[in-house]
Amino acid sequence: MSTKAFIRKQGNRIGSRFVSRAIAAVSLLVALSFVATASAQDIAPLSNNPVSQGAVQGAENLPPGESQAVYSDPLAPFNETMFSVNLKLDDWVLRPVAKGYSFIAPEPVREHVSKFFDNVNVIPRFTNSLFQLHFPQAGTEVARFGINSTLGLAGFFDPAGTWFGLQERPNDFGLTLRYYGVPAGPYLMLPFLGPSTVTDTAGKAADAFMNPLTYLTYMTNVSWWVPFSASAGWRLGEAVNYRSQHMDQFEEADRYAVDLYGAVQDFYLQTRQHQVQELRSRN
Repeated sequence: MSTKAFIRKQGNRIGSRFVSRAIAAVSLLVALSFVATASAQDIAPLSNNPVSQGAVQGAENLPPGESQAVYSDPLAPFNETMFSVNLKLDDWVLRPVAKGYSFIAPEPVREHVSKFFDNVNVIPRFTNSLFQLHFPQAGTEVARFGINSTLGLAGFFDPAGTWFGLQERPNDFGLTLRYYGVPAGPYLMLPFLGPSTVTDTAGKAADAFMNPLTYLTYMTNVSWWVPFSASAGWRLGEAVNYRSQHMDQFEEADRYAVDLYGAVQDFYLQTRQHQVQELRSRN
């Protein structure tokens, strides 16, 4: 082998190692960003489900130790561990990031950013309304998206609700499964995603396939890490914005709930049951 060929071969090898390490570094940063998001968005950092996102906030409304029902919790050891992990992540990472963000962006700005995220997340609400054969609500979601994307400046404002009375209603595939009689299954506290059940977790996976970013790799020639990074950044933005709007929720919940874990569980399971009943009452 000539000297030039040897040098070229070594250069290619070093370049390959550099690319591999760069990809590993990007993957690590993305993973850390997920962790950061998790801690920021109460105990449901990366969830789009408003019930999961607001579980701690809702728990603080429960009377101290009185209104918590007794639920079967066969996964309690795992759930309690994940609950503690999520609280620590929030305390160490997400809350500080959200606090810095709230210092830069005033509250009205953060409210409009929240409306923007809600507007973009229309597909699961629309699709699951179709799955449940609730065609008027599916039409409402389409109309809201069209009006808010145009008159509402990409969804930063909500003229569909304020001017036309078209209201958004939470919906996801977990609700669709339970609407058709699938049992909720055991309570499950997910790392980064907050309170759930086995059935709701399956629903989260199905809803993830409704994210257009999932198919970006197949529709274009970009590498897999581009849509992965975009999804991670999107989730991180949602988490930080949400957490910045509820900075004191843990402290207030701790003050009013004797058993925060039980209060969050109670709030989540009751709210999901009420949502299922509300869906069935539309028939």
